[in-house]
Amino acid sequence: MKKLIALFAVSAVASTSAVAGIALSGAASVSYDDNGTAASATTYDADITLTGTAGGTTFTYSMDVDRASPATTGASMATTIGPVTVSADMFDEVSAVTTTTGTGGQVFEKVDTGVTVSLDAPIGDATIGLDNSGNVSVSGTWSGVTISHTIKDGSDKTTGAASIAGMDVSITNDGGSSTWSIGTTVSGVDLTLSSSNAITAAFGLSGNTMTVSHIAAVKAADAKTGNAGGTGANGYGKHKVTAVKAYSKVAISRDLTSGAALSATYSSLDDSLTLKASVAF
Repeated sequence: MKKLIALFAVSAVASTSAVAGIALSGAASVSYDDNGTAASATTYDADITLTGTAGGTTFTYSMDVDRASPATTGASMATTIGPVTVSADMFDEVSAVTTTTGTGGQVFEKVDTGVTVSLDAPIGDATIGLDNSGNVSVSGTWSGVTISHTIKDGSDKTTGAASIAGMDVSITNDGGSSTWSIGTTVSGVDLTLSSSNAITAAFGLSGNTMTVSHIAAVKAADAKTGNAGGTGANGYGKHKVTAVKAYSKVAISRDLTSGAALSATYSSLDDSLTLKASVAF
């Protein structure tokens, strides 16, 4: 009997330890959109993320549960061994396809799974990374400026970010195409300006805010022919882009004592009003 009790105690401790290393988080929302002159619509969204930690290794699994059968949206594992970090993406995400943005969405789907090995090298706090596709990246912060450069077949990518005189500046050059954004705060108003001429202004205190945005017009663009390997000049290809006129949005959000949040968003693009209730845990 004593052995049985001891065995049960060990099992209980092991179970408690396993549960203690697992974190559960998620979010759920329901939205009603009057869609202006079009038919109104109600949409739902619910997501759950499980994070398991054992020593220096972390496994993260996420899924979309607002459907008849829950669908996996991500699965990854990362571990740290001294100065080396190894991360594995085990889920092949499907890239979003859209014809209303400047990118147009890619035509051919690339394989997103893979392994990346990063080394924190003692050269000015730089981190050097290598993934299974052969892409090499170097990132770090020097004199307050954060820079990341990725060397990849056919299209290098460089990003830089810094805070200068109260302004947050970021610049990205992807395959020769550059974009930038500038953010600052004036009299309690958070302002953001991007290279696309989009402007956002956020007012209020945490938990009770109003955000006014001007979304820049999108020019129409022809489709680009790519290939399944993404090795040509056009990579995986691009869908055509449909022109969209410039419009404005006003969003008001408020956190409730119940833990939920309510928001109302008006868009001048289609004269629509969207009401949304959400909760995160």
